[in-house]
Amino acid sequence: MSSRGTVPVFVLDASLAVAWCFEDETTAYTERIFNLLTGGAEALVPVLWPYEVANGLSVAERRKRTSSATVTGFLNRLARLPIFIDTTDHSPMGRAFTEVLSLARRYLLSVYDASYLDLAVRSGLPLASLDQRLKKAAEEAGIELASGA
Repeated sequence: MSSRGTVPVFVLDASLAVAWCFEDETTAYTERIFNLLTGGAEALVPVLWPYEVANGLSVAERRKRTSSATVTGFLNRLARLPIFIDTTDHSPMGRAFTEVLSLARRYLLSVYDASYLDLAVRSGLPLASLDQRLKKAAEEAGIELASGA
């Protein structure tokens, strides 16, 4: 991540990033978060984020919602955004089996979604997501939701 220190930072869920690829999933909220990133803010994501984004796009291709050419162009644009993978967790397997699993159980989340909540809790950063269950869990855990304001 940047060492500028004054840059707004938030945890970015894959659901929101994938939505940027599809006009019918674009909302005022997704646009505000995108504008934050293109306007100098930075996002932090867990290690699984690129896999979740790739999976969402792969499923969309199989369902004929998009083409491989569109996905390639989208991924090229996405790669230029200031999105950084969390490298502070030196025991991701142990964490997945303990803290993340505990959050998944407590808030009835998938372990994948709980990894975003865990990162937001550990980093003290707001969360940007389209997933209603994850957003509700974040609020219950005392995590601010990124507003994009």
